[in-house]
Amino acid sequence: MDVIPLSLVIVFCIACSAFFSSTETAFTTVNRLRMKSLAESGEKKAARVLRLTDDYDKLLSTILIGNNLVNIVATSLATVLFEKLIHGPSAVTVSTGVMTITVLIFGEITPKSLAKQNSESYCMATASLLHGLIVLFTPLNFLFMQWNRLVNRLSHHKDENKTTSEDLMTLVDEAQNDGGINEENGELIRSAIEFEDLEANDILTPRVDLTAVRTTVTMEELGKVFVNCTFSRVLVYEDTIDNIVGMIHEKDYFAGSSRGLTTIRPLIKKVIYVSGSTKISKLLRLIQQSKTHMAVVVDEFGGTEGIVTLEDILEQLVGEIWDEHDVVENDFEKIDDHTYLIAGNANLEDFFDQFELPFDEDEYESFTVGGWVMEELGHIPEPGDHFVYRGCDVYVMAVEKRHATQIRLILPPEEEEKEDD
Repeated sequence: MDVIPLSLVIVFCIACSAFFSSTETAFTTVNRLRMKSLAESGEKKAARVLRLTDDYDKLLSTILIGNNLVNIVATSLATVLFEKLIHGPSAVTVSTGVMTITVLIFGEITPKSLAKQNSESYCMATASLLHGLIVLFTPLNFLFMQWNRLVNRLSHHKDENKTTSEDLMTLVDEAQNDGGINEENGELIRSAIEFEDLEANDILTPRVDLTAVRTTVTMEELGKVFVNCTFSRVLVYEDTIDNIVGMIHEKDYFAGSSRGLTTIRPLIKKVIYVSGSTKISKLLRLIQQSKTHMAVVVDEFGGTEGIVTLEDILEQLVGEIWDEHDVVENDFEKIDDHTYLIAGNANLEDFFDQFELPFDEDEYESFTVGGWVMEELGHIPEPGDHFVYRGCDVYVMAVEKRHATQIRLILPPEEEEKEDD
């Protein structure tokens, strides 16, 4: 074969090598979620890309077979070409050097870099051609697939290609950093991912903060409770708060008063009872089915541990919901660069996250900062109590009903933090 035809065939092989290399990178880096979205909107090319990636082993096998074939052919022909141009033993050495550089630059690095930048459009443009090559290489693909299965059996390979909640969190972070979603949408998605892991214990209002009345309370006394507590619903118990029998809505009370009711019993509505380990996703469905807005959380002995409202559940998705009667509270109030005032009812995990302290949920039984303070002190907290935790000074500032309602946290200087790390 003459020099010019040989050169043209080699150039063609390099071009094919660039095609296979770029295709491998494009299909490896393409966003499947984006492809799925385009396919659902009626984009046929995106649907073809999805079908190819669903059988990625066969696709990769086809690409590797094609890439190796054209590289071997190009290298062999280049050796023949340089033997024609350079007569002598140095022809093979020159051919190897030239082809190595050429394949690396034009057959690997450049096409892969371009394909990574335009993976979506590249995949849709080449999907049809790749499908034809998969059909063409079917016999070879079959042999390699059987070999792959044999290797997997010998190595006891287990499929670990499962998407976890941590993987989803990482995807959200990447999308937010890339500007695909804003911060508010990112927080909403993270809340939705974490929603399934939360239990009633994590969000309940504890029994010490409940407003409840006995079944024997008069209508007049109940009216005073509604005026003073600003809640629209009040719990009703018989004998003890561990025996909650229902609740009364404010509008039902005023409707009953206008009808001249003298007892509260006709106004009592049933509530549902759940354990503290009930997932809030399940609790939400129970509240919807029972057509109520409140659930009583009971402990292992059947006593009242607290309550969870529909608003409490929704706040886990959309953040704090304030109405005109709520007093806006800041759980973490910054005094200076090293001093903070912390609310006793602040979530313990949020507290550790806020100040980047290591947190082990199995280390503490408490869910609030006030409970954590009691565990650390080993006794009922009193104003002025102090302890040191990982270099941080913690002072009890206020106590109510034997519970720390406010603490002062003094962070260590930065040099001490680095030494502790």
